[in-house]
Amino acid sequence: MAKKKKSKREYVWLECTECSQRNYRTEISVAEGTPKLELKKYCKTERKRTAHKIRRK
Repeated sequence: MAKKKKSKREYVWLECTECSQRNYRTEISVAEGTPKLELKKYCKTERKRTAHKIRRK
């Protein structure tokens, strides 16, 4: 049996900065440390594009 390599990626949630709703789940690389990711995504509770930041569960 072949050994599986340990993944250097992990799943995180993208949380809206205005309503604190966790709307999106994405996979990021953690090999070089955690990036400070902030994206403008659509928030269905605010019904507009807002900034979303990384949150871990």
